[in-house]
Amino acid sequence: MTTRHDPDLDAVMGERRQLINLTYRLVGSLAEAEDAVQETYARWYGMSAEERSAIENPGAWLTTVATRICLNLLGSARARRETYVGAWIPEPLPGPAEWAARRPADPAVDPADRVTLDESVSMAFLVVLDAMTPAERVAFILHDVFRYPFAEVAAITGRTAAACRQLASSARRRVEAARTPAVPAGHQAGIVRAFKAAWEAKDIESLIGLLDPDATATADSNGLVVSFLDPIEGGEQIARGWVEIAERMPAGMVLRERTVNGQPGLVAEQDGVTVTVFAFDVADDRIRRIWVVRNPEKLRHWS
Repeated sequence: MTTRHDPDLDAVMGERRQLINLTYRLVGSLAEAEDAVQETYARWYGMSAEERSAIENPGAWLTTVATRICLNLLGSARARRETYVGAWIPEPLPGPAEWAARRPADPAVDPADRVTLDESVSMAFLVVLDAMTPAERVAFILHDVFRYPFAEVAAITGRTAAACRQLASSARRRVEAARTPAVPAGHQAGIVRAFKAAWEAKDIESLIGLLDPDATATADSNGLVVSFLDPIEGGEQIARGWVEIAERMPAGMVLRERTVNGQPGLVAEQDGVTVTVFAFDVADDRIRRIWVVRNPEKLRHWS
């Protein structure tokens, strides 16, 4: 007996990469993005064949459902954050090369490999997105990042085009206020490499020289592992804190240069397992912000 090939299945599943790219930017968590996409497909296949065939544009339907699921997630996330221990940082993404090396399976089933790495997934950008209201974030991502016309954004979100335009404009002002001059990746990698060398050497003066005097370091552990709960303010304070970390670093801990959300970063590995991911924001030849992700629930794509 031969099995009929379903061309519609290919078309619908072909939207998966776009949906993962969209939902990760909307919620800042690959785990929640995967869940949102899975729920979207569950709703699609929960309809009858007749109901599905009546939908003229399956891609638009999937995008609308996934976006609305993410809107609900963003609303509930604010309540969940009230019980989160310490700061919350978006889930870091490994670079494609690191992902492929760790997950040799078919990349079609590895969603992290399918997230396009550009400025819209840099840690600095995601942190700004996280400060927006859910409505601002959705309107901005759909229009400014994915280039949906406001008429389509309105249809997806159930708001008027004028309201969506206003929300995106407000979000855009937030992004522009936080934007720093772009630093070439090679130059940023050199600064991160120098920071790694100074850290390993416990060279506090070199660390201070690499850090902006007003730099901030923020850690995310959710209380599951040892970390600092309050942000560290000031370059000198961060340098002293990092020397203390180096002095307490267990035997077998290795620091490696890695791509984190499309930018040069560092990871700490213990016995081959990634236990910490460090993302950096570099401006004017100095490190302005460091994000330290230690919550093991956010590192599952790294180990």
